[in-house]
Amino acid sequence: MEKLLSGVDVDWDNLGNERYVEIANSGRKPVKASLRAAGKTPYYGANNIQDYVDGHTHDGEFVLIAEDGSASLERYSIQYATGKFWANNHVHVVRGKEGLNSRFLFHYLCIVNFIPFLSGGGRAKLTKGKLVDIPVPIPCPDNPKKSLEIQAAFVRILDAFTAMTAELTAELTAELNLRKKQYNHYRDQLLSFEEGEVEWKSLGELAENLDSKRKPITSGLREAGNIPYYGASGIVDYVKDYIFDGDFLLVSEDGANLLARNTPIAFSISGKTWVNNHAHVLKFDTYAERRYVEYYLNSIDLTPYISGAAQPKLNKKNLESIRIPNPSPTEKERIVSILDKFDALTSSITEGLPREIELRQKQYEYYRDLLLSFPKPDAEVAA
Repeated sequence: MEKLLSGVDVDWDNLGNERYVEIANSGRKPVKASLRAAGKTPYYGANNIQDYVDGHTHDGEFVLIAEDGSASLERYSIQYATGKFWANNHVHVVRGKEGLNSRFLFHYLCIVNFIPFLSGGGRAKLTKGKLVDIPVPIPCPDNPKKSLEIQAAFVRILDAFTAMTAELTAELTAELNLRKKQYNHYRDQLLSFEEGEVEWKSLGELAENLDSKRKPITSGLREAGNIPYYGASGIVDYVKDYIFDGDFLLVSEDGANLLARNTPIAFSISGKTWVNNHAHVLKFDTYAERRYVEYYLNSIDLTPYISGAAQPKLNKKNLESIRIPNPSPTEKERIVSILDKFDALTSSITEGLPREIELRQKQYEYYRDLLLSFPKPDAEVAA
């Protein structure tokens, strides 16, 4: 920061100074979703692009500051819009004029604490009267040319971090999609059998059903603890006591996931657990048998076994009637060994992706906050 500023002064002004800032709110225009003409122009709301429409309200480089409805007050919604776009009345539309780089303004506003400028309690609002009071640093104010050069240097550094994060995210996402396709290919190949190649059995013949031991507890009556409390799609809470202790396969009994399949319909659990009445509990003799059935159930279309379109349900009778190819124990072990490796690789990337993105975001925010923490001359400006 010292190198970038090279000893020059930093002046503090505010968003209401028309010399530096244009507030272009007059062009905003809200349009109900049903009345919007479809097009290619982004339609901005308080937090993101809500739609694409025909026409535009603004054209150029602007910073959009939530007027109300920011998803987070601590990380207040700041967006950067370029080219033609449509802004509704939930964002303030501002841009830098002579002596203020709009992209520099965007990066700086991302570190501002907006809470002292908000009013309205539950539906916090940043009025224009408060917007104009928000302080903005202007390096080297007496030399506009040098000031813009300094601001551009800050922008290059911070944009490099954002570009690096975006590039890394794209690479990891592409890798994840590739591994998922590879996994699905081998899974389908390994779990497909020629007619007469293996015997087929019903799921009821392969597993012991322990549904009678399940017990739902309403959220208000659960005693907090560290025992996982499972529902149709996974852990929904942690409780003090347990019903099951061991290795089991849970299969969703009801819920939208039965048809949407956003998460696996079958998943293994281990150790001490509590299961409510929204997931079937199946017990198998060996690890290979349990995992084999888990992989198979997650690979097939279960629609023929599901009843109730409005509230889809896989009841116990239909669950136990599902036909499963039943190769030898040795073949099951071989199939499970291969799929476990693919599953571990895919899970590693899936879990690592958000962690890596979060790490890069924190790195960007650290340098952004460090670079843009300009010295403030007095307590009045700091306030």
